[in-house]
Parts: sequence; C-alpha cells; structure tokens
Amino acid sequence: MLTEVKNPAAETAQTAEMASRPMTMIQALRSALDVVMARDPDVVVFGQDVGYFGGVFRVTEGLQAKYGKTRCFDAPISEGGIVGVAVGMGAYGLRPVAEIQFADYFYPASDQLVSEAARLRYRSAGDFTCPITVRMPCGGGIYGGQTHSQSPEALFTHVSGLRTVLPSNPYDAKGLLISAIECNDPVIFLEPKRLYNGPFDGHHDRPVVPWSKHPMGNVPEGYYTVPLESAAVFRPGNQLTVLTYGTMTWVAECAARETGIDAEIIDLRSIWPLDLATIVASVKKTGRCVIVHEATKTSGFGAELSALVQEHCFYQLEAPIERVTGWDTPYPHAQEWAYFPGPDRVGAAFKRAMES
Repeated sequence: MLTEVKNPAAETAQTAEMASRPMTMIQALRSALDVVMARDPDVVVFGQDVGYFGGVFRVTEGLQAKYGKTRCFDAPISEGGIVGVAVGMGAYGLRPVAEIQFADYFYPASDQLVSEAARLRYRSAGDFTCPITVRMPCGGGIYGGQTHSQSPEALFTHVSGLRTVLPSNPYDAKGLLISAIECNDPVIFLEPKRLYNGPFDGHHDRPVVPWSKHPMGNVPEGYYTVPLESAAVFRPGNQLTVLTYGTMTWVAECAARETGIDAEIIDLRSIWPLDLATIVASVKKTGRCVIVHEATKTSGFGAELSALVQEHCFYQLEAPIERVTGWDTPYPHAQEWAYFPGPDRVGAAFKRAMES
C-alpha cells in the first residue's frame, strides 16, 4: 500500500486545523500563488502568456483578473529578458515569480541566472539579495519531443547561489512554492508536467489515477509551507534505499510494489541544497542504494548523489550503487517511453542491488 509523504509542515497544528480539498498539482500551484499574492503586495507574477491566458498549463489562470495587470502580466518571448527583469525587481524589493514556459527554453536566460541572480548577494557583500522564483515545467511523459521534455536540474545545481526544487505531489508543490517565494535566494522551481493532473503509476499504458482520488492530492486551502532543504520518506523500507524526485518517485514506488522488494524511497524534493542527513540515515540503515532520475546519465545529478553516498556511507554499503536514468541522447519523441525510466528498468536495478 502506498505510504503518504511525511511532511514536517503537515504535522503542525496550523495545517491540521486548515480546511483542505482535493487539488491537482496545477491547482495547488495556483493556490500557492493566490495565497502569497494576497499576503504580500510585493509578489508579482509574469511570463509568456501568464497574464490574460493563464499560462500554457493554466497555472496562473484567474490571477490577473483578481490582482490586476500590474501584478500578473504577460512578457515578450525573451527568456533572458524575463529573468533579467526579475533580477532587477528582486534587487529593488519585489518578490517576482517568473515563468519560463518550458524548462527547455531557459538556455537564453543562462547568463542572467548564473552571472546575475546567483551572484548578486555575494557580489554586493549582502547589500542586495535576489528573492526571485523561476518556475519551469520540466520532464517528459507527454510526447513533447526534444524541445519540450528536458530535465536540466543538474545544470542549476552546479551554480553556487541557486536553489533547485522539484516536487512530486500537490501538497508539496504548494508548500514548497510558498517557501520558495518567501526565500531571499533565487529559486529554480521545476514542475514535472507528467504529474500536473494525476499521479503516475509507472506504466504509460495504464490509466492515470486522478489526484482527487489520492491522499497526496488533499491540499490545505490556506497558507502553509514545506521547508526547503527537506527530503521526505515517500515509502519506508528496510532492504534498499532509493534516491529520486519528481515523476521518478512514482516509478520507483511501482517498481518496489511489483518486485516485492522492501525499498525505502526518499523523495529529495529539494535537489540543492540537499537534505543529506535523511539520505545518509536511510542508506546506513539499508546498506544498498539505487538512484533514479529521468535526465541523462552522464553528469546527471545522480552522479553527485552517488559520490555523496560513497563518501558518507562507504563502510555500510553492501552492494555497488546503482543508477537508472534517461539515455545519453537528445530526448527521442518516437521512443519516449523507452527513454523514460520505467518500473522494469528500475526493478532490474533493485534486483541487481539485492543480489550483489
């Protein structure tokens, strides 16, 4: 049976007493933006088609009508311009939430993110901060092809000064987005498109379970936060540890269920900075580690995770660390579900780890 994510915020009296309702991840993200815009007039939301249209995935639908064109507005098709404007807004006291329509489109904004947003606090000796949140839909599973399906999270984690967040369910999505907007550092907030409208059981040929019928789709309507830098035990277990995030959290759960292996799945949630304590405690308990992510293998974030586990858990490891990832190739449209790590590939890695 699937175990609900353990959220520190969920255990507080604030969330326990708050009215909740089923939400998709899209609705949970919209609720987060609505809550912070109502609480803080310095929060502004903008990007391509974000205002009148409500965003290509409708996350910002209705916000312009509610808060006006000066707080939720459209931007030209210029990712560098969008992030550059956000950096300037943040430096002068606003808390901008900028949307890049697909994570694949962020590359023209790389200079603004790396040379400006990430460096501002350090370059000014703390006189200025850059409290911006850059939202980006990411990942595959919807036949988006090479230019609409990339998972570039590892590129952001290499940049000192940036935070990188990637939720796996509506509850976390809302709480983490509120925390990101309130953070004084620049946050890259990646949203797995495959999870926008329902959890993923790991197989593309099976019906998608709607969030309204899943416990993780029950989201408080008001204000709450999920702490940044906090991982969650998505599924407790004792035989091996799985380190993953986003859509692959659900693939790993399906693989554990189908193989019968008692896997403890750690949903990282915050990719960087990392909740190393939760990772180390789990690996030391199980003695085995499998790392799963959708991005390409070479120089993917799994390599950093593997190094950290080796450094901190060497004497407790009973088998080589396994990595299951996307291929080292541009995202193939026709073979998307072969590229996409599925339960069969993940389950095979579980078995190899157990047999070593």
